Amino acid sequence: MKLSRRTLLAGTAALTATAAPAAAAPRGTRRVRTGFERLAGDGYRILRGERVGIVTNPTGITRDARHVVDVMHADDRVDLGAVFGPEHGFRGTAQAGGSEGRYDDPATGLPVYDTYLKSGQALADVFTASGVDTVLFDIQDVGARFYTYIWTLYDCMAAARLAGKRVVVLDRPNPVTGRAALGPVLRKEFATFVGREPIAQAHGMTVGELARLFNGEFLAAPVPLDVVRVTGWKRSAFHDGTGLPWVPPSPNMPTPETALVYAGTCLFEGTNLSEGRGTTRPFELLGAEGLDGRWAAAANELGLPGVHFREAYFAPTFSKFQGKTIGGVQVHVHDRAVYDPVRTGIALLVTARRVWPGFAWRPDHWIDKLTGSTRVRTLIDAGADVDDVVADWQPELAAFREVREEYLLY
Repeated sequence: MKLSRRTLLAGTAALTATAAPAAAAPRGTRRVRTGFERLAGDGYRILRGERVGIVTNPTGITRDARHVVDVMHADDRVDLGAVFGPEHGFRGTAQAGGSEGRYDDPATGLPVYDTYLKSGQALADVFTASGVDTVLFDIQDVGARFYTYIWTLYDCMAAARLAGKRVVVLDRPNPVTGRAALGPVLRKEFATFVGREPIAQAHGMTVGELARLFNGEFLAAPVPLDVVRVTGWKRSAFHDGTGLPWVPPSPNMPTPETALVYAGTCLFEGTNLSEGRGTTRPFELLGAEGLDGRWAAAANELGLPGVHFREAYFAPTFSKFQGKTIGGVQVHVHDRAVYDPVRTGIALLVTARRVWPGFAWRPDHWIDKLTGSTRVRTLIDAGADVDDVVADWQPELAAFREVREEYLLY
């Protein structure tokens, strides 16, 4: 395969030393080693002589559930000088749309800088003020374009280039597999923090692969980049096949099952229906006042692969319809190998609009930001069926898949 100049600049760290033997993975799982595990096992060799800071959150943990910041702080082989907190914060105390601000971490004494909603020169100034030479990134992604941590990575890469810093991504598996890219590709005029650049709605990549893609295709100039690869991971593996612990990457992403449906059902954030925030099953429970069993029946009639829909009633404790009992569906994935989250999300939008006269898009057209263009909204409003909506994005998706292939590591 012929690689572009930018691809060659999107470097990948090849570590060869091994860590001490760890406990065997449960039966049926592979012995997956994260980027951090390989970095530490190699004695932090690629960081020697450098002062480093790390962009991370509660998902930055070891196999035995210790936070990587606490581990590095206690290890004199690495000079950890700062922590950079994204949305929800480094320790994870903030809800959606919030962060923890600037403070000193009580556990380590390290300065924690807030990166949320910072980009460009403002974020570069934060990196400069921190005094670090290299910015590490270690956050568990969930595989969807509108999950903001990948754009925190993008913004940090752009800012690191402005500040003259290096970036090292400590890779982790994509918990919903890296088999294929699915869904519409964002159009550049719809760029926001839930989608900076033209990638598919379900990108099917790891954060390390995305970093290479960003460096090779989208940044004005590439940043010095190393990716410490995962080992032992197959692209077909779901999270429970890795043997790694699950930590909610954000308050409304409690389980790997949430991540499985999120790339499709998050589209309900762009409607007047509840996407299940304020319940124990966010993004699996969807509903509104006035909805009943007709929605589940209509969705089940489509015969979507790998999924069933159950008539459900629930009362969100916060967010839309707080404290009110509403009707809708619960998404039950029974065969994740054939389940398509994006097609499923579109099918639920189409059927909700058909069975419930109260259906409406959010007035700010948030759905256009989530899907990356006006096309999904306008097609559904015009009465298009599921196949017509899905067919509309296929040419752009095919082009993205071709570009994506250059940057895959596994």
